[in-house]
Amino acid sequence: MAGGFLPYHEPGIVEILIIISFFFFLSLAKWVSAKVIQAGIIGQIAVGIIYGVPLANILEHNWQETFLALGYVGLILIIFEGGLGARVDLLKQNFTLSMVGAATGVCFPIGLSYLLLYLGFGYGAVETFIIGAALSATSLGTTFAVISSASSTINLSQTRVGSVLVSAAVIDDVVGLVMLSVIGDLGKLSTDEHVSLGWLIGRPIVASVAMAIVTPIVTKWLFAPLFRKYIEYHFARFDHISNIILMILVLSAFITIAAFTGTSVLFGAFLAGVFLTYLPSKRPEGPFVVMSREEGEREADKSPTFVHTFEKYLLAPQEYLMEPLFFASIGFAIPFVQLWTGKRIWRGIVYSLLMVFAKCVVGIWIPTWQLFTRNPSHNRKDSSEPGESQLQPGSKEKSKSQDEGQGEHTNGHRWNRAWLAAALLGSAMVARGEIGLLIIEIGHNETPYVSDEGFFTGIWAILLNTIIGPVTVGLIVRFHAKKIGEGEWGLQDPAVPVSSEADMNGAV
Repeated sequence: MAGGFLPYHEPGIVEILIIISFFFFLSLAKWVSAKVIQAGIIGQIAVGIIYGVPLANILEHNWQETFLALGYVGLILIIFEGGLGARVDLLKQNFTLSMVGAATGVCFPIGLSYLLLYLGFGYGAVETFIIGAALSATSLGTTFAVISSASSTINLSQTRVGSVLVSAAVIDDVVGLVMLSVIGDLGKLSTDEHVSLGWLIGRPIVASVAMAIVTPIVTKWLFAPLFRKYIEYHFARFDHISNIILMILVLSAFITIAAFTGTSVLFGAFLAGVFLTYLPSKRPEGPFVVMSREEGEREADKSPTFVHTFEKYLLAPQEYLMEPLFFASIGFAIPFVQLWTGKRIWRGIVYSLLMVFAKCVVGIWIPTWQLFTRNPSHNRKDSSEPGESQLQPGSKEKSKSQDEGQGEHTNGHRWNRAWLAAALLGSAMVARGEIGLLIIEIGHNETPYVSDEGFFTGIWAILLNTIIGPVTVGLIVRFHAKKIGEGEWGLQDPAVPVSSEADMNGAV
């Protein structure tokens, strides 16, 4: 009761050793799996399975619930950081491509699920839809964790393919959470005749679209002008203190609005990060335009950026505490022992491979997009260069053949890099994780539609896809990061548009 107190007592040595070993093995497993299979999160999920309810149940139940809550805060911070580091110009330029990719990433898993589960395995139509919806959601937490882990090789957030990946994953996540809201209320339809199906489906859709439309409008025309005119120059006096206060207020406001309007809290966290990124002025004399964090801290008229503040105060707790707890909490939620029967194994593996294909197919849009939007003049030299008319006919013919050979060679490299970017995008979309687990567990526990066999088939697919995706991305980044970064879908100059077609798509 309020006004009382919690009696303080010294924890037992067994409890202390369990917690120490849990965090030690989380760090060790991340390091080992990153070295062996290029995906550190897989080791943390495995530690969660071992220490949690699915296997040894070493941690007390209330500890697991606490770690799950802390891990979800870590997930919010991961996505908030992704929003802070997002390139707004690239997000706008590639919005159409991201929408097409996201639609593919939602429709293919659900459509292929009906082919296998409904027609092949004989599951119910609603059951198949729920399982397919769970496999249509891309894990935002895993996506941003993979982007962050690859930053030592290539900063994917600054690449064109990275911006498409982030946008498509966010859209998939929003669509998945809309379906989660609908699935969570499906049980009410069978017991309450007064429940409006239109309202159940429409509310999260309207809320998500409204936040996506209203946020950039009010940011550009209201908050950004006010901040740049009246506020940002005062921030230089307090550096990180003013930054962290504004960051907490904005993040709390966005996730609260998202929760109460019925859309995704994670979508709200991403929008909060993008909102803060757009606020400061980009003029050279602006307080937030600095070359380094040290310059912002040292100069009286300059301020560290919001990314600098996040790196100084929040990055270490997120990286070494919150993020490991999030991936361990995924392990807590996997019914590991029940998965191991012959029928569940072969059905789960077959469905997993189909779901890998259902997300990898998203990558095909990169070479397709390049094929229909490329400018042929970029691939060959102009034949009317000064001084060319003075060449002898034989040398002119030889020069032309050399130019054609060089153009073909360059074009071959260009397409090779496009296919590598396509493989990176497709494999990065494969990981499911937290949203998929939420959808399928709500469908199994709160509705009468999902059977035990359907539930375990879906769990197999979510688990294997969450392993296969990051491992594949890690290998691609390890061996081909340089080629991807140098290509058309790689690192982009903020001052140079990607293409005139992209500029038209991104016009505001």
